Amino acid sequence: MKKRAAFIDRDGVINEERNYVHRIEDFALLPDVIDGLIRLRDAGFELVVVTNQAGIAHGYYSQEDYVVLTEHLETLLARYGVGLAGVYHCPHHPKPAGGNPGQSCACRKPEPGMLLYAAQALNLDLERSVMIGDKISDIQAGRAAGVRHCVLVASGCDTESSERNLADAYCNDLADAAEWVVGHSI
Repeated sequence: MKKRAAFIDRDGVINEERNYVHRIEDFALLPDVIDGLIRLRDAGFELVVVTNQAGIAHGYYSQEDYVVLTEHLETLLARYGVGLAGVYHCPHHPKPAGGNPGQSCACRKPEPGMLLYAAQALNLDLERSVMIGDKISDIQAGRAAGVRHCVLVASGCDTESSERNLADAYCNDLADAAEWVVGHSI
């Protein structure tokens, strides 16, 4: 039987949004993230991180830097008994800085590629899943993938009310989003 997933954006939802976070010393979990992840996990959701990492395409950091930070995230969450079913990232950008060649792809949100790949690799039921992100591109990726509910969280990014209306809910943070998801018996 296919499992349901909580697809979760990283920067601005799990950790503080800081200009292209790629070093452990710059990585800080947002308040109540652990509570939100535990709530989703306990409700039967596989936890899957889906994150655009344009800093790789821009040349600001390497794929290896990304891997080191991802391992740090997984180790940090494990201290609280939280495991991730998967972490997927898009290292592409159509117009990167520094003269690097751009690359169009199907994985960079708002495209659904990361979610579709994760669904296939992890045997996930997209129609019973949720996407939680802090940008409209997260919501668009969830919709394009056929995810049942998409939740937008406030992360300090300016989000117009018309964009908020594209989401099923607008919540303060990941913990509030988890409360909404569990309360709606997804």
